[in-house]
Amino acid sequence: MSVASVHGLVKRFGTKVAVDGVSLTLEEGEIMGFLGPNGSGKTTTIRMICGLLTPDAGTGTVLGHDVLTESRAIKREVGYMTQRFTYYEDLTIAENLAFVAKLYDLKPAREFVARTVDELGLADRSNQLAGTLSGGWKQRLALAASLMHQPKLLLLDEPTAGVDPRARREFWDELHRRAAQGLTVLVSTHYMDEAERCHRLTYISNGRLLMTGTTEEIVSRSGLHVYVIEGPGLSAFAHLLEASPGVDQVASFGTTLHVVGREEKALKSSIEAVTHGRNVRVREGETTLEDVLIDLMDLKRERAA
Repeated sequence: MSVASVHGLVKRFGTKVAVDGVSLTLEEGEIMGFLGPNGSGKTTTIRMICGLLTPDAGTGTVLGHDVLTESRAIKREVGYMTQRFTYYEDLTIAENLAFVAKLYDLKPAREFVARTVDELGLADRSNQLAGTLSGGWKQRLALAASLMHQPKLLLLDEPTAGVDPRARREFWDELHRRAAQGLTVLVSTHYMDEAERCHRLTYISNGRLLMTGTTEEIVSRSGLHVYVIEGPGLSAFAHLLEASPGVDQVASFGTTLHVVGREEKALKSSIEAVTHGRNVRVREGETTLEDVLIDLMDLKRERAA
C-alpha cells in the first residue's frame, strides 16, 4: 500500500529550480534511500513531502492528504528528523520530549515520554541535559522525538552525519525494526553501507530523479565494468590509467587498484597496455554501488561542462 505518492513536484527559489519534476512512491514498511550530491534537491524534496514547503507545481498525497492543500495535516502525521540537532541543549532528555509531546497534544504527556525513553534506550539518561550528550545520544534523542507521536512515515535528512559507526549501526537496526512493524522511511545519506541497507534507492541530481531501484537493479543497469590490479608500484599505474581511453574511474583500495569504465573493450586494452610486462596481476572485479554513484556524479559534471 502506498503511504506517499507524488508526481512532477517542482520547487523554485527565485530563478533557481531546486526540484524539477520529481515523482516518487513510498510503500508501507519500506526504507527508501535518497541519494545524490550536495545541492541536488534532496532536502527540498523531503520538506515538500513532509509539508514544510508547498510545491510550485505537481500533485500527490502523503498519508492520504494532498501535498498542495493539506500541509498542516501532513506535518502532524509524519516524523521528520533533520541533520542538525534542533532540540534545547539546556533541557534534559525528558524535558525536551515533554515539550514535543505538548506540541503534538499527546495526552497524558508523561506516559508518552516514559514509553518513548524506554523504547529508545534513553531511560537511564532521561535526566541528562541534552547539551552534554555525545553525537550518538543526541541522534537517539532526535529520533525519539520524531517517533513519539507514532507516525506512519518517517523522513530523515542525513541523520547519521558525524556519528560513530556503532551508533550508526544501532540507529539502522532501530529503523529496520520499525519498518518491520509497518513504518515507512525515506532517508537521505552519503554513506554507501547505509544505502545498501535500504530496500530501494533513488538518485537525484540537479533536482531531477535519475535512477530508482534496489541496489542490485541499479548496479546491473549501470553498464559499468570493473577490473582490479594487484602488485607493487600501483601509484604509477594509477597516474597512467587516469588518462587512458575507456577508463572512467581509478581508485586505490589498500594494496589494489580499482579501475572502472563503461566501454569494456577500450578499458581492457588500456589496462593491458599499462600493465604489460609488469609484475602485477589483473582480475575482473564486481561493480559496487559506490562505482555507480560516482559514475552518475561524473556524468553530471560532463554534461555541465
